[in-house]
Amino acid sequence: MKTALSIAGSDCSGGAGIQADLKAMIMNGVYGMSAITALTAQNTTGVTGISEVDPDFLKEQIDAIFTDIRPDAVKIGMVSSGKLIEVIAERLSHYEAKNIVVDPVMVATSGSNLMESEAVVTLKDKLLPLATLVTPNIYEAEVLSAMTIKDKEDMIVAAKLISETYGCAVLLKGGHSINDANDLLYKNGEMKWFYGKRINNPNTHGTGCTLSSAIASNLAKGYDIETAVQKAKDYISGALEAMLDLGKGSGPMNHGFDLSGEFKI
Repeated sequence: MKTALSIAGSDCSGGAGIQADLKAMIMNGVYGMSAITALTAQNTTGVTGISEVDPDFLKEQIDAIFTDIRPDAVKIGMVSSGKLIEVIAERLSHYEAKNIVVDPVMVATSGSNLMESEAVVTLKDKLLPLATLVTPNIYEAEVLSAMTIKDKEDMIVAAKLISETYGCAVLLKGGHSINDANDLLYKNGEMKWFYGKRINNPNTHGTGCTLSSAIASNLAKGYDIETAVQKAKDYISGALEAMLDLGKGSGPMNHGFDLSGEFKI
């Protein structure tokens, strides 16, 4: 069985972060492991608190994994400080990790800031050059490209700029705000659109985490980037179409997001 490692924050509500990553990994047929960067107090309506782990302890977690069950792919999610990013970059370089997918979680869908400004600088300098694929949403891509993205043409320019600056493939997620559910993959000077249909489901908490983890899982199984992305998008679409409803909350994303085995791709 192939293996994948998630380096990310914990979501106590189970819909995003490490919890979403591990669910996505097992449903996509790989053995999932985790190195936790932070504990968060959050639910589908927002993030109310973040408690980072000590950088030395994060290093111990990564060492424990690589020296025993080496991951075939690594997904990196929320890392809120430069010191933690430095540890991750150094350890992944040390172990010559492969199939690294970086989901640059800077701002939660609910609008909560999850990354300090100095961490963004370190992310750009240390981590993105190691990435196989980076999966920003529009807001994150604007930070990484230092440009405003208003339409499809802007997406193309930004994805090209990010890819050429950091030497990695880019999956720029259009989302509903710009380009419906259509995402742009830019790799080695070539681009490909992945078209999706809008699914009227308010339960979208954790979809970004799940998508990047599904992509990492498929890379771990030996698929190329294009196939890994397509299979991951199919998986997300199936999960959203299920319209799973977990209970009443107080915000616009009030029911959480989860996956069930019938949508295994």
